[in-house]
Amino acid sequence: MTDVYEEVDFFKGQPYPMWARARAECPVMRSEGQFDSRPTYHVTTQGDVERVLRDSRTFSSSINGEVIGQYMGELILAMDGDEHKQYRSLVSHAFRASALARWDSELVAPIMTGLLDAIAPLGRADLVRDITAQYPVQVICGIVGVPIEDHEQFVRWSEEINTGPLAPERGMAASRAMRAYLEPIVAERRRNPIGDLLSELVTAEIDGQRLTDEKIYGFLRLLLPAGAETTFRVMGSALLALLTHPDELERVRADRDLMPAVIEETLRWETSVTMVSRVTTTDTEVSGCPIPAGSPVAVITGSANHDENRYPDAETWRLDREQQPHLAFGWGPHLCLGMHLARLELTAGLNLVLDRLPGLRLDPDAPAPVIQGLAFRGPDALPVLFDAT
Repeated sequence: MTDVYEEVDFFKGQPYPMWARARAECPVMRSEGQFDSRPTYHVTTQGDVERVLRDSRTFSSSINGEVIGQYMGELILAMDGDEHKQYRSLVSHAFRASALARWDSELVAPIMTGLLDAIAPLGRADLVRDITAQYPVQVICGIVGVPIEDHEQFVRWSEEINTGPLAPERGMAASRAMRAYLEPIVAERRRNPIGDLLSELVTAEIDGQRLTDEKIYGFLRLLLPAGAETTFRVMGSALLALLTHPDELERVRADRDLMPAVIEETLRWETSVTMVSRVTTTDTEVSGCPIPAGSPVAVITGSANHDENRYPDAETWRLDREQQPHLAFGWGPHLCLGMHLARLELTAGLNLVLDRLPGLRLDPDAPAPVIQGLAFRGPDALPVLFDAT
């Protein structure tokens, strides 16, 4: 199958019907020209996706350095084996449980409260524009230790870096600008660590080894976009799921113990980042499809999370679904370092929205919101009404 995504717009596309056909008819799709002159193999079923992501020897992450690495720099996403283990050990300490607890009280709740204070008296809002597009990036800025008031600039840089392969000059300019902004802050943290995440990164040491400058800037260029964009998209999807299921919204409002089910089902149903990239290190096969060494492999976690063999009625958001592990945070050695932070932000943020916006409902006079996109998915707008307070 060639030009497999020709019919699916990158920003507004709906790829799930195509992925459903692939799972049923051709679970490993072959396409031309996705990365370069090499054919790309797209893995779509839950079992195959798990297998590929577990097997880092056969399916290397190094291709991420070829594609997005030119915009982000030296990336943990592009590392394998011992190098990846060492780097992950150095940065994972910054996400320990005590740090999460501190961020919850000092950043997460105060930031969301401030955003809700601004709209609560109005009785109407666009929850994407006013809440979800601002909340996670402000949290990430606070965690890293950069001024929260500059968060809008980081949103622009993050979007331009993430879409660098589509607009290379713009992506490289954003990458250079973010580094120039961060350099004096990194230098200051080296001189005077203050306990924020950036201080942890510049002082972290294992077996006498510290992170190089290039790895620090690579991690920050990854963390600021990934930590903000993915959470903002899935939070918008969770709110839309609740707003289009008003009976379930009232159940959750009355029983907050249901909130973890809301979050996990949304992560499965609308994975905010639907695919990750690998490259084969040797000749191999997946579901009987031969894949030569050196081939790019697109691992479609969004498709895997809709695999009917694992999730009955997979296209439907169901609050009472029997919980099964999903792949929204990946799988295997590269399981997302920030997944506990994402769950913390989603839990705190959604609970505060329900606390502060009584009578929350979709605005019947506004266009119906839609979750859309190929590689990144979420609603672009979420116009709502509520009882002004």
